[in-house]
Amino acid sequence: MKHTKLLTYTFLICLFSFSAMAQRQIIPLNKEWHYTGSSIWEDVIEKTVDIPHSWNTEDAAQGYKYFRGEGRYEKDYFLPESYADKRLFLKFEGAQTVADVTVNGKYLGQHRGGYSAFVFEITDVVKFGSENHIDVKVENSPTGDVLPLGGDFNIYGGIYRPVKLIVTNKICITPLDFASPGVYLKQKNVSTNKADIDAKVKVSNANKTAEKVDVDVTIFDANGNEVQKNSSQIVIEGGQTSQAEVLMSIAKPHLWNGLNDPYLYSASISIKKDGAVIDEITQPLGLRYYSTDSGKGFFLNGEYVKIKGVSRHNDFAGVASALSEKHHRTDMALIKEMGANGIRLAHYQHSDFFYSLADTSGMIVWAEIPFVGSDVKGYSASDSFAVNAKQQLRELIRQNYNHPSILFWGLYNEIGMKKDSLLVELIDELHSVAKSEDETRETTAASFITKSENELHKIPEMIAWNQYYGWYYSKADDLGDFLDRIHSEQPEYKIGVSEYGAGGSPLQHEEKIRRPFPFFHPWHPEEFQATVHEGNWKAIAERPYVWGSFVWNMFDFGSHFRREGDAIGMNDKGMVTYDRKTKKDVFYFYKANWSEEPVIRITNSGFKIREQDKIDVKVYSNLDNVELFVNGESAGIQKGDYATLVWKDIQLNKGNNQVKVVGQRNGESYSHSVVWMYEKNTAIAFGITFLRWLIKPFVVILLVLIVVLIRLLFWKRTKGWKKAIAIISFVLVTLIFLIIVLAQIFASSRGMNLFEYSLI
Repeated sequence: MKHTKLLTYTFLICLFSFSAMAQRQIIPLNKEWHYTGSSIWEDVIEKTVDIPHSWNTEDAAQGYKYFRGEGRYEKDYFLPESYADKRLFLKFEGAQTVADVTVNGKYLGQHRGGYSAFVFEITDVVKFGSENHIDVKVENSPTGDVLPLGGDFNIYGGIYRPVKLIVTNKICITPLDFASPGVYLKQKNVSTNKADIDAKVKVSNANKTAEKVDVDVTIFDANGNEVQKNSSQIVIEGGQTSQAEVLMSIAKPHLWNGLNDPYLYSASISIKKDGAVIDEITQPLGLRYYSTDSGKGFFLNGEYVKIKGVSRHNDFAGVASALSEKHHRTDMALIKEMGANGIRLAHYQHSDFFYSLADTSGMIVWAEIPFVGSDVKGYSASDSFAVNAKQQLRELIRQNYNHPSILFWGLYNEIGMKKDSLLVELIDELHSVAKSEDETRETTAASFITKSENELHKIPEMIAWNQYYGWYYSKADDLGDFLDRIHSEQPEYKIGVSEYGAGGSPLQHEEKIRRPFPFFHPWHPEEFQATVHEGNWKAIAERPYVWGSFVWNMFDFGSHFRREGDAIGMNDKGMVTYDRKTKKDVFYFYKANWSEEPVIRITNSGFKIREQDKIDVKVYSNLDNVELFVNGESAGIQKGDYATLVWKDIQLNKGNNQVKVVGQRNGESYSHSVVWMYEKNTAIAFGITFLRWLIKPFVVILLVLIVVLIRLLFWKRTKGWKKAIAIISFVLVTLIFLIIVLAQIFASSRGMNLFEYSLI
């Protein structure tokens, strides 16, 4: 019996040892870092934080100059003796902007670039069986050679993405190849009949002598069934890294087909030594083929697809750029709900977790480097800038090579207003880097140069434009004329729309829609934002040669210098607010046009107190027989283009008005209702007029009068009845001014600002 138990224990120990030897360990290092930093007020901040963390969660959101400087993160971590024969790597998924890493007082190196992952091997500097001290200095100060140099978004400092300890055997798939998985699954000759896969695997040998290993690649379907397997044997010299190549084919592949069918295989890549698995990782594999035609648009797996996309920045209310997986899931759920099938992840590399969400969701992704900004702020002609741009592009491509959702590599955004031969040369080099790293995907770029003939437009294989017709200039539907002109002048261009949109506040409304001032103005009514998108989308939808378009932006995002709409420090062009709690009217416009889900939505739902008794009622709906009811009485069934239905001159009663719309689909009834109040009140009407047109000039006049009256009071010639009138006037004017000040203080205590409604 004892002999049997001994054999059993021996077997279990051997099994455990084999398993431990075979499997690399990924250990999160996100808890309890000691952070030391500062602020724009130069005070010292010391506290314990969890990663992800940014030190700009509060100051950047307040609309002031935010802290851009140095922060320090320190952590002690115990390493067991059992790791003594292993290799250890520290992986940072994102630290903004420049990071210097030291372990146990030994400097490991610096990473320059705030959006890509980086890895340092720490095997030779750690102590086993004791605590090890990790010290990371992070700095988000502006630099002259680390992208981005410019851009209308905040550069949030901190270690804002997860940190991991990777433990492997002496021979492993290297994590040191630009922090990539070390595996590149190149797809070739993909069709409905077959797909060829060329797997390149980089294997590192830390032993002093040469080692012979087998590299196995096994493809599994979505149910975990083995589909294909092949292997290659390589010899790796001591202290070197070698590349193995494994070829295989899959007959009748199940294709990754975007939103319709985001089917994923998985590839298991293992390293075997003497028949035993010593390292193994798994990568996603979504087989697909695509093409873009300058006259016909975009095709996925041979079928025409209009890319109906949105752009997204990596920030969120309350956490700045330090998003959790929950935040990423929230964003993807909202993007899917709106009906988008593509995402431009602007203006930099995003979290690997979000790219994985795009894979499983079926999103078509445009991924890009942070080469963004004007010629003045976004570009430097220095050699070090060019080196950094190429580094960040290689990191972007290698780290995300296996994500099937990514179809386009973006080279620049809004660069090149002035002619510069060095700039053209750099972008041409970036295109060459992208094609040498990945010949299977196309390069693209976002231009704001309205002249079609430009060297920069001809470098990427696809080109798109940031155009804000109806917002910054012209009319919304003039976007169509612009696109037709470019298409006519340069018929070989593959044309897309990389940005379009308008600002909008869900708290600001008006009956008569007037064009607001777009720059730094506190009045951005929700109604005007919607009309811009209605015109823009119609222009895009009616032009099949436009391969794709990307709404700017899916979410309001931080931009510290802006003072627009109802918020400060915010770009308010989102379909959804910064906290993701409020979907603006325009969200439902796109949902009704893009989504298959039933949509019926009365616009201006937040416009609770109406200013006129006769109004137009606009509804976004993709349903049939949409009927409007006002206070229980039918106003008729309406039809419209692009899911936009309008009932003209609807009469409101004094007091509360119940407004309801009902639509049908496949025998099911759907409805949406609101309550609007109309109060015919001269005082209210005057109050609205005063706040919109008079309050700012009135306050200025009051201040001028106060100054003039003070001077009169102290003027020697002001005597008798003149002085009495001056005193009375001063008291009255000052009293009126104080009433306005007190009213503003009272309004501020309730989250309002009397001056934000001014149209002046």
